[in-house]
Amino acid sequence: MTRWGILATGHIASRFAEDLRLVPDAELVAVGSRAVESAQRFADTYGAKRAYGSWVELAADPEVDAIYVATPHSAHHEAAMTCLTAGRPVLLEKPFTLDLASSTELVDTARAAEVFLMEAMWMRTNPLILRAAELVAQGAIGTVSSVRADFGVAGPFPPEHRMRNAALGGGALLDLGVYPISLAHLLLGTPQHIRSWAQLGPEGTDENTGILFGYDNGALATLSCGMVGSSGVSASITGSTGRIDLPEPFFRPGALILHRDGAEPETIVDEGIGGGYQYEAIEVQRCLAAGLTESPLVPHATTLEVMALLDTIREQIGVRYE
Repeated sequence: MTRWGILATGHIASRFAEDLRLVPDAELVAVGSRAVESAQRFADTYGAKRAYGSWVELAADPEVDAIYVATPHSAHHEAAMTCLTAGRPVLLEKPFTLDLASSTELVDTARAAEVFLMEAMWMRTNPLILRAAELVAQGAIGTVSSVRADFGVAGPFPPEHRMRNAALGGGALLDLGVYPISLAHLLLGTPQHIRSWAQLGPEGTDENTGILFGYDNGALATLSCGMVGSSGVSASITGSTGRIDLPEPFFRPGALILHRDGAEPETIVDEGIGGGYQYEAIEVQRCLAAGLTESPLVPHATTLEVMALLDTIREQIGVRYE
């Protein structure tokens, strides 16, 4: 049995707690928040035994085997460091932190302490995403020439909302763009060329962002994210002999459609239940049972490479955090 703690009590924490009920040999035992009242409400809702009014207390609980950190982006580094220095394995919400330097510090800390750490990039643990990557690796669509992905939401969000608030790491890029970027990275690796443009809001965070990755082998990725209108939230992977379509939402698809030249389209369906967060919890538990300190599905190197891409894009579009 893996005994989980959840640090933070917002929307994403709630969705994770709901899906944790679907995970074999998992139990939510403790919740931590900066306000004990919030922690207690969350604990009552999801059946946790203990509620703490500080992150330090949660991290110090000896009956917690792993902690899921679900704070706003700007608090990821502090919260994860609190858990890691207490020796607690951590599943840390994406994006890992606000920049590569602070992400590297977390990874270095985890490695030095030999404590498990994984970014909660749940898309990379999704069975259909893994199946798509497997098909690509097997040559089912030939040589990949392009990846297209978009993630746009309608809003509008008030200025203080975490999606717009620079103090909370706001903007479309870190919250939404990390998904298209991670998909392109999964399939094509780190690009050799990056070009980006964005419309910035009055807070200095990006509202509508376009990204082009170029690869020396001729492949490219066209990616976009925004909070000025709902997009199709879909993706396509084009190869020399076929295509894979990932319908909305591409990062948690209910099916993928495989198009092979000269053949009828093949639909592969995921009939699993839940919201999709259960897969990252299952991966953490698998790694802990195997004595691993990082996940082969979401390795530290991948997290840092994606964070480096986010840093480069932020520099190009002029988004800066304190």
